[in-house]
Amino acid sequence: MKKEFKEALEDSPIIAAIKDDRGLEKCLGCDSKIIFILYGDVLTIPSIVERVKVGGKLAFVHMDLVQGLSSKEVAVDFIANNTKADGIISTKGALIQRAKELSLYTVMRFFVIDSMAYGNIERQLQNVKPDVIEVLPGPMPSVVRRMHGMFHRPLISSGLISEKEDVYAILDAGATSISTTNQDVWFL
Repeated sequence: MKKEFKEALEDSPIIAAIKDDRGLEKCLGCDSKIIFILYGDVLTIPSIVERVKVGGKLAFVHMDLVQGLSSKEVAVDFIANNTKADGIISTKGALIQRAKELSLYTVMRFFVIDSMAYGNIERQLQNVKPDVIEVLPGPMPSVVRRMHGMFHRPLISSGLISEKEDVYAILDAGATSISTTNQDVWFL
């Protein structure tokens, strides 16, 4: 992982995740050096990324949530060639691998819904080597602790994080950062 991304992660225990233009405007005033972009379409994503970059922040596009992008590797090429995004987020291993080939930072998102998820995550990580893993839902410190011990790479916890106590518990369990769309949490 490049130094710039590693330092931004270390300096951003709370990552602002934006889901609309109002969030875009507000995130530019928060301390997070990394912004997760969870909305847009093929027409608007270049300008959304540009606003984040002009704000001096690293821009990560959630490939699975941008309307009009397919789940094929060419969608990553589109982001790399038509935006100034620093990285991508995806649940799809093929997109993570293509992003790595294009020298984009990568965050692979996993949903931990039952005990079988651990084995699935382990199998996927053997083939796909994302820079960072993201686990959802967030307020599960015991899951974060277990995954941090198993996978030895930066871990972001997301989803359902709304209280200061959630943030502290998750970070104490070993997460590098949390990401949230909850704008009140951005400014803790």
